[in-house]
Amino acid sequence: QVQLVESGGGLVQPGGSLKLSCLASGFPFSTYSMSWYRQAPGKERDWVATITSTTVTTNYADSVKGRFTISRDNGKSTVYLQMNDLKPEDTAVYYCNVFYWRTHYWGQGTQVTVSS
Repeated sequence: QVQLVESGGGLVQPGGSLKLSCLASGFPFSTYSMSWYRQAPGKERDWVATITSTTVTTNYADSVKGRFTISRDNGKSTVYLQMNDLKPEDTAVYYCNVFYWRTHYWGQGTQVTVSS
């Protein structure tokens, strides 16, 4: 079955950096687009970034453009989210996502807290 396991979250000061990882299994990883979403307390889950499979095109929400970078390593079935210049408003649980066989699959999430 499809499994997505996020890691790399933590507490960081404003202006700091974190790199999230998502290890995927149960589907042909290299042929599917992968995305990151986030959900802040009391808010809806929002899309953050997507990376396609074949062309490796990336897209970002305006709120993170220029600060976050999504990448993938098909040999390791892993998608990454490099987050730089973090702001308190980036505080959220970050989720990895794949849309496979008409179903959205999610990991368990990893908490990112940006605070001084």
